[in-house]
Amino acid sequence: MARRSRKTVKRGGLLVAALLFVSVAAPHHIATADTATRAEPVAAVHDQAYQDTAAADGPMVARGLKDLVADYKTRAPAKYTRASWTPFAKALTTAAAVAANESAPARDVAAAKTGLMSTAAGLQAADEGTFQTITNNTFWNDTSGNPIYSQGGGVFKFGDTYYWYGVHYTGAELYRANPTRKYDGNVSFVSIPVYSSKDLVNWKFENRVATRSTGVGSGATLGGAGWVGRLGVTYNENTGKYVLAVQMWHTGRGGHGVLLLQGDSPTDSFDYGYFQTQITNSPTTGTGDQTVFTDDNGKDYLIFSNREGRSRGFVAKFRESDSLRIEPGVEIRRGAGREGNAMFKLDGKYYHAASDLHGWNTSVNYINESTSTNVQGAYSSEYVLPGTEMDYSHVTQTGFFVTVKGTKQNTVIYAGDRWADFAWNGIGYNQWVPITKTGARPQFHSVSQWEFNATTGEWRVGPANNYILNPDIQADRIIVSSVRGWRNLGGSVTNVNGGVNGSRFALQISNSGGVEQRRESVPAGTYTLALHARGSAGQVVIRGTDGSQRTLGIPSSSGWAKRQLTGIALPSGAATVTVRASGSGGVIVDQLSLVKTS
Repeated sequence: MARRSRKTVKRGGLLVAALLFVSVAAPHHIATADTATRAEPVAAVHDQAYQDTAAADGPMVARGLKDLVADYKTRAPAKYTRASWTPFAKALTTAAAVAANESAPARDVAAAKTGLMSTAAGLQAADEGTFQTITNNTFWNDTSGNPIYSQGGGVFKFGDTYYWYGVHYTGAELYRANPTRKYDGNVSFVSIPVYSSKDLVNWKFENRVATRSTGVGSGATLGGAGWVGRLGVTYNENTGKYVLAVQMWHTGRGGHGVLLLQGDSPTDSFDYGYFQTQITNSPTTGTGDQTVFTDDNGKDYLIFSNREGRSRGFVAKFRESDSLRIEPGVEIRRGAGREGNAMFKLDGKYYHAASDLHGWNTSVNYINESTSTNVQGAYSSEYVLPGTEMDYSHVTQTGFFVTVKGTKQNTVIYAGDRWADFAWNGIGYNQWVPITKTGARPQFHSVSQWEFNATTGEWRVGPANNYILNPDIQADRIIVSSVRGWRNLGGSVTNVNGGVNGSRFALQISNSGGVEQRRESVPAGTYTLALHARGSAGQVVIRGTDGSQRTLGIPSSSGWAKRQLTGIALPSGAATVTVRASGSGGVIVDQLSLVKTS
């Protein structure tokens, strides 16, 4: 989740140091971790390679602080409000002085870093920002034009910057180069890259915080692991360290567990911290799936399921002294097996989200919502997140969430994963859509293109958005007789192998059958309806909420041919798209679209 400025003032010596450094900071921007020593979980005590520095007061390398100071010196005061700039400028001056002192004790470095990051998080833009476009169903590039390889990770806000961490697998390169087949088993670990952004749209590559040569204790490296994935990053105020928690299966380290790496800045090269094979209260070693969630009060939690069966969901706190241990898990759900465990908070409630056990394939999102104000408290029974039903969460599996508290509204971004391995379900690995709440439950907005303003938190549908859901017939993971998002109208209906442009599936309708999809709300305007078709003849009808309709005839064709109907006037409200076969022969369609042109 996005890290926000700390609100709860914790006990400990760091608080005194931080306040000495940033005495004019607003109270809700400065907080520290409890320096009291906590009891370590009985499991995962076999490895003592990490030397605890949380309470050390000796010299500490300030390289991470120097990097942060150099970065924040590029900020221009004219771009921010005076009230937010004043405490930041003081914290920056103090941090620069500490960074220049090669013999600065560890707690001074940590306090200076915390003061700088806290006040940077409190910077308020002097303007209202701009809308940036997020386009799904495509492979994303960074600001240098290079592929973004980031799966099973998370976006975290440290200071005034968002950082996106994920895993780069060999299969991701293969699938991007040729997305016309599956690449089973190609999950060899390459690295954990980190990208930075101010607007959550334009991402700059910063570093590979971990590579195959990164040590994982006892002389082993990440290159020797059988699995690395599902990760998140926290910041620990006591040590001034950024701690990365990632699943690892390594026969040289005792099997399954949570690997904890640490760095001195968000973009540092991270080093070994600890490997925890067992989280107390979980019935298995390691985790099933996991993400990192940071609450509004700055406390960090691991959200996970048990590894075998994944029928139980847990929330476990990171140890506050150094974030290098996962404390006992508190069970918040039990029932059917779920994976892709993640959490977001909206309007004071916590929402645990997860997907079906589909081997990294698409799924609705299953939600358990809190019934108290405690993230480790009681949760409701499970329900399906509204908006994820018609196209299985925009043809994704649950990845992670980013909460943006804007100046005008709060918006949660759902970041879904599309995996090439075991899946082959569409173009693009990363599919991001907005989640809002206007009624009793949150609403998932399945849009192919949208515009977002990270300053105000506002979003709007993009001009090239496709209003048809599951248009590429990629949501279903197997051959079915009732295609997701399309209601059968009789005859014979199925998805078939071999879509247009090498995609996995297409929609086949025969025996005078048909399907329809009703969208409850489309804006008034002029639209273009398009699709690719082959086989026997058929037709597509688009009907507006006022009863008006237009028909697109589909002539028979031995090969794929694009057909389209332009100038369709639709009033605001519901719209229904119907596809029918003209006779007993089968018409096959794919890549349907309904796009507003004016």
